[in-house]
Amino acid sequence: MVQRRIILGIVGDSAAGKTTLTRGIAQVLGEENVTVICTDDYHRYNRQQRSEFGITALHPDCNYLDIIQQHLSLLRGGQPILKPIYNHDTGNFDPPEYIEPRQFVIVEGLLGYYTRAARDCYDVKVYLAPPEDLRRTWKIKRDTRKRGYSDEQVITALDKREPDSEKFIRPQRQWSDVVVSFCSPEDSADENQEHLNVRLVLRPTIPHPDLVRLFDPSSAVDPYSAIRLGLDRDMGKPVDLLEIDGHATSEQVRKLEKILCSDVPSLESCRLDSNVEIGKVTGTTGETIQSYPLALTQLLITYHMLKASSVHQKIGSGGG
Repeated sequence: MVQRRIILGIVGDSAAGKTTLTRGIAQVLGEENVTVICTDDYHRYNRQQRSEFGITALHPDCNYLDIIQQHLSLLRGGQPILKPIYNHDTGNFDPPEYIEPRQFVIVEGLLGYYTRAARDCYDVKVYLAPPEDLRRTWKIKRDTRKRGYSDEQVITALDKREPDSEKFIRPQRQWSDVVVSFCSPEDSADENQEHLNVRLVLRPTIPHPDLVRLFDPSSAVDPYSAIRLGLDRDMGKPVDLLEIDGHATSEQVRKLEKILCSDVPSLESCRLDSNVEIGKVTGTTGETIQSYPLALTQLLITYHMLKASSVHQKIGSGGG
């Protein structure tokens, strides 16, 4: 009997930080245990055809959503797929790749939650929602430095894609279990990742760790603390809100880390003082910097992956 794979979805608009988040999670789980799939490889048209047809890569009609659904189902069942590859450098398609899923599968991309059949394949669903001005800044930096575009070309493309972002990408937020929003501190216009805060919307669609243990129940939660937990509403529904500031101290961070590791012992080897490279970002001058908000976000999502794996193993073995 083939063991079912655990599937994590990471959906968000272009340059929302999907790859950065995925990289750290894969390192925590062990890259030898992880298969990473990008749904953007399933474009129906190449770059020239999209230009001719007047359609963006964000539009559902520009993507083989039915094949994505089929491949997710196969991967979940431990079956191999022949995955297409879209080359962002050339704008064309490279030869497909034969993929055999490992224990954990991370699926990142633009339209991963667009259909019900696809959504049903995920064990954990994450949506990335940075403020639009910050995402646009990231998009410009990435596409000019790594893909050879000019600032003007990237800005023109962003403006052209905005209607489809609003119509097709952002509504997928409602299907996520966790919404991740990295943002600059309110009193700072700094766009460097090492100084960003994170707001984590935790929906009751999956069981989250008991984060109330972070705080002394005999005293009110300090609203100015670097780590805050509260109640909020997101898209009209009640949620928990966990906020972690970029200036959080190692002592504050380790309290949250201890809760995650105590619930999932296999996370012990991935603590922030271990050799696992989590929460690492590149500064403006090229140096590697530790971001506690990013590291804790990666640990929290990994917690959910390991919890899902544990539950499935109990069910598979006939446990209660």
